[in-house]
Amino acid sequence: MDKPYYRHFFKPQLENPILVEGLPGFGNVGKIAAQFLIEFTHAKVFAELYSPFFPDYVIVNKNGICRPPRYEFHVASTEEKQFIILTGDSQPSLEDLLAHYDLCDEILDFAENYGCNFIATMGGVPTSKSEGEVYVAATSDKLALKSVDQGALIYGKGRIMGATGLLLGLAKKRGWKGICLLGATTGITADKETARQVFNLLLKALELDAKENLKSIKGKR
Repeated sequence: MDKPYYRHFFKPQLENPILVEGLPGFGNVGKIAAQFLIEFTHAKVFAELYSPFFPDYVIVNKNGICRPPRYEFHVASTEEKQFIILTGDSQPSLEDLLAHYDLCDEILDFAENYGCNFIATMGGVPTSKSEGEVYVAATSDKLALKSVDQGALIYGKGRIMGATGLLLGLAKKRGWKGICLLGATTGITADKETARQVFNLLLKALELDAKENLKSIKGKR
């Protein structure tokens, strides 16, 4: 394999969906929060992305069956909003800058083909002692302050490593709007509680209510 390729299970019919990213990272906050959203919306996998930029190992299940690392694109819908939820097994090495840029552009190209122009990314931010803080960075003051009103703190004068930050920055250059939610975590273990706090703030940011009538996505097989 010398370039990324997709495996499609069906083609969802979407209109201006929101791209939500939650990939492995510090404390696995983003990935766990994305899984909460997948379960909340009953999202379904509609495509997988395989890439030579992923680490050089395979993942083996409990039955001893192996597969290469991959990203998964899930699709879900409520009465008023549609979502593409990105999660996966790993990210490229932090030292491989070209891989990060190429893969993030690949993801944004894929999402744009479905009409995406808004992105929400999620991850963890290192802290010596977590007290439940969730930070926000955004593509505009208006979006950042909206999350502050909902309980977030401004993430200022810092860096957001990996896809969680780079996807937001590259999306802004394309004219997208978006936010990044970062949960403060020690990162010693997978931080499910911090991920839940990020997820709860994401629901507010996306104006999702637990009482929403969640619909199943119709697609072309």
